[in-house]
Amino acid sequence: MKKNYYRKYGLMCLLLLSAIAGFAQTGSISGRVVDETQQPVPGASVSVEGTTRGAATDNDGNYTITGLADGSYTVRVQFIGYAPATTQVKVAGDQATVNISLTPTSQSLNEVVVIGYGAVRRKDLTGSVATVSSKDFQKGSITSPEQLINGKVAGVQIINDGGAPGANTKIRIRGGASLNSTNEPLVIIDNVPVALTGVAGMGNALSSINPNDIETFTVLKDASATAIYGSRASNGVILITTKKGAVTGPVKVDVNVLGSNANKTGIVNVLNAQEYKYALQTFLKRTEGDMSRLNLLGNESTNWQEQIYRKAEKIDANLAITGGVKGLPYRLSGGYLNEQGILKTSNLRRFTSALNISPKFFDRHLSVDLNLKGTLARTRFANNGAIGSAVAFNPTKSPFVAPYDADKPLSATNTNLGGYYEWVNNSGVPILLAGKNPLSMLNQETNKGEAYRSIGNLQLDYKFHFLPELRANLNVGYDVSKSNGSVILQPTLASAYAVKGSRTIYSQKKQNKLLDFYLNYNNEFKDINSRVDVLAGYSYQDMLRSAPSSFIPGVGVTNVNPDGKTQNTLISYFSRLNYTFMDKYILTGTVRTDGSSRFSPGNKWAFFPSAAAAWDIKQENIFKDSKTVSQFKIRLGYGKTGQQELSESGDYPYLAKYNLSDAASQYPFGDTFYSTLRPDAYDENIKWESTATYNAAIDFGFFDGRIGGTIEYFVKKTNDLLARANPPIFSNFKNLLITNIGNMESKGFELTLNLVPVRSKDFNWDVNFNLTHYNNKITNLTLSGINLPEDRGQAVVSSFNGEALQYHKPGYAPFTYLVYKQLYDAAGKPLEGKYADIDGDGTFDDEKDFYYYKSPNPTMLMGLTSNLNYKNWTFSFTARANLGAYNYNAYAANTGYGAALSFTNFLNNVSSSIKDTRFLNIQKYSDYYVQKASFLRMDNINLGYNFGRIADAFTLGANFNIQNAFVITGYKGLDPEVFNGIDGNFYPRPRIITLGVNLGF
Repeated sequence: MKKNYYRKYGLMCLLLLSAIAGFAQTGSISGRVVDETQQPVPGASVSVEGTTRGAATDNDGNYTITGLADGSYTVRVQFIGYAPATTQVKVAGDQATVNISLTPTSQSLNEVVVIGYGAVRRKDLTGSVATVSSKDFQKGSITSPEQLINGKVAGVQIINDGGAPGANTKIRIRGGASLNSTNEPLVIIDNVPVALTGVAGMGNALSSINPNDIETFTVLKDASATAIYGSRASNGVILITTKKGAVTGPVKVDVNVLGSNANKTGIVNVLNAQEYKYALQTFLKRTEGDMSRLNLLGNESTNWQEQIYRKAEKIDANLAITGGVKGLPYRLSGGYLNEQGILKTSNLRRFTSALNISPKFFDRHLSVDLNLKGTLARTRFANNGAIGSAVAFNPTKSPFVAPYDADKPLSATNTNLGGYYEWVNNSGVPILLAGKNPLSMLNQETNKGEAYRSIGNLQLDYKFHFLPELRANLNVGYDVSKSNGSVILQPTLASAYAVKGSRTIYSQKKQNKLLDFYLNYNNEFKDINSRVDVLAGYSYQDMLRSAPSSFIPGVGVTNVNPDGKTQNTLISYFSRLNYTFMDKYILTGTVRTDGSSRFSPGNKWAFFPSAAAAWDIKQENIFKDSKTVSQFKIRLGYGKTGQQELSESGDYPYLAKYNLSDAASQYPFGDTFYSTLRPDAYDENIKWESTATYNAAIDFGFFDGRIGGTIEYFVKKTNDLLARANPPIFSNFKNLLITNIGNMESKGFELTLNLVPVRSKDFNWDVNFNLTHYNNKITNLTLSGINLPEDRGQAVVSSFNGEALQYHKPGYAPFTYLVYKQLYDAAGKPLEGKYADIDGDGTFDDEKDFYYYKSPNPTMLMGLTSNLNYKNWTFSFTARANLGAYNYNAYAANTGYGAALSFTNFLNNVSSSIKDTRFLNIQKYSDYYVQKASFLRMDNINLGYNFGRIADAFTLGANFNIQNAFVITGYKGLDPEVFNGIDGNFYPRPRIITLGVNLGF
């Protein structure tokens, strides 16, 4: 069960909420609701039949119902996925205690599962849908919501860009479906689609949502499940539902506080000071170099990576109040997060609030659901370039030099650089090409961002009085953000010395508006053994953004970027039919038509259909009464979804447009310089990217759900890929253009296993295992009927070193490495400059003997979760494994050779791989540096104890957690889990130890 624990602020919350005690009174019933494993069930509805009294259980499964007269009552408990439970109790002027255990329905088949624009019973699902509820979330120090389900769902890969507080996250469902367009899924929070393109001043857009407010994640994976969201569903859909108010009853207060300590798990392997001196001497002797360069060595022994990292602390405190007043259920929450990063100067402070009100009117025919969420995030971003500088900076030098003396002339020993050691010339001016002091890069740069974000919606669902089977649903929502920030470089910073420092100021506004309306008819026709669920609706979404910025150097004029406003509008019509016959034959059909303002009138609209069928074999006579088989269903589905995300600067790709020149490109006329207008690249025929998905699955369960799971096979085919391409010569105004260029295909299978090895009164054990295997490849790349060059394909330029090391080429996976095949001696050592003759012409040629070798995409993902419960103790862990991925070790490739040690007037450190390779010169295209990055990571280990009710006043729970406990891998770099495969300047993922407490009133 989900427990959130906190270390501080408990006393403050106790004082603030002491008045809650006034709600207690005689004539009450209290107790605890647990599931079949004796874990508490939070959010269960507890009611007293024949009265209006009721309550919802808290995070520890406890409840209290007050205001009851003396007498005998029937207490009823309901919770999704479990059979309702009732029990008799007698109240006689005192508090009665009733503890209730719930029994799950067979594989929770009657559970209502949230899908697009509505919900269905799980047993009626035909598409690939996975749900993770709060009781199964990851525990511990969770900053961003997607971390709650990491490793929990087959086919879903979640990778943080690094260990920075609130670091951006990449989410892939079944590997993605595009090249240069987004591969992120569509994320919908309380029926409001939110953008994952980022909020300026905030590392991860999803980190604006407090994980403590989330109740369930529902992942829609195949097209038959996602086609109802056709326009942006090619990469899957994630539906996030937040916690809601309780039924009428006493106020419940949860106070959760946790404290964490984070530390680095390792450093990049480089030479220490002694090894460095020996390596430099050896290199100079081998190359007959200038031995006077040894005079550049210092007398220190500095581990620069130890200098830039620290032990980091985190505090996360949350308060939630739930209750109901005269039929008005509500939940109000607030949270405070202060998280240091292990890289010095990085920090995130976040304040969140959320309100849910969900009353019902007109004899419960009108349901109102109001959700409001607000976030203020203040982030200081560390300069990640300091990580690469710490790897390469000379280990024989001290971090600091003598303070600057203004009475003395600038020199190599008297530098006005803030007291930090830097490589300078005899005049004290920093050497442009030399590495920079990483401590100076961190301490003399201030990069701060502040972001406000609010997401909310009002949903009205009316069940017609004259026809209760017909519902009208209106949903209006918004996602707005406002952010600003600045990057200040001190005049004494070496990299900004020439311009005497600088300040960059930026701001951003986003206003996303939503309106959905649909009619839904749901009825069961018993005479013909049929159940029909049909809906039809309309959707309008408008996204408006603006982002001005300015750069102010220490000297000179200010460069100001104009307020680049951009807008994108989507209009959609959709319908869906679910038909169930004899409770065992199920058909689903969906159609959606989308219009996007990003395309020209002739290409604006696209049609996205889907169809699926399921056969619930368990309902056949041969299995219906079986005690062995508890679930057996076959599902087949096909659907088509779309893609139109081009980036925020690509809202008008089909329009001819002109850019105003900057100050360096002005045209002189007399004594005045005038800005010019320059044409930009565009494609007037650009259109929707589309993905067709085929899905086949078997859902199974045995021995009353003790063994259960799903096997799925899928094929995804993407046509008209939106990608960057080189247009024909003289046909456009840039050498790269976003256009429809080709096709891609992905095939794979998923396995999910749910096991309950032990189920008893005091001890229970359940296990979840999931496995995904897939391969994706580009099937063709064409532009205007012209094939891209067959020898190379399309280059992908690395953002780390500016090299084109990865390519898109038909027949290969996206981002495949293009390298030379390294040759080795009899001892297995790589031979410098010796590579295989790939084309077989008898000689090695720089251009002709490249070959395609591996990719950063894993071919297999695995996740394992185990939960053990013994009385009040709980122990759980989650482990993940990625197999088949390869990283390019850019650290080793760019520094692991002798020539990197010594330059004319400065020295650099090198990778310790030089001890194995003994390379004298850079061999950056060698496949030696394309290294296997398979791993097994113990993501989460959690130990908890529930103390129960203390002094009949409050409940108490405690929790101890370790995240990123260990990694088993053969990869030679710092961390094998690198999203784009280029391993350089990677912010390490820390090991986090957390202690938390939970108080319930």
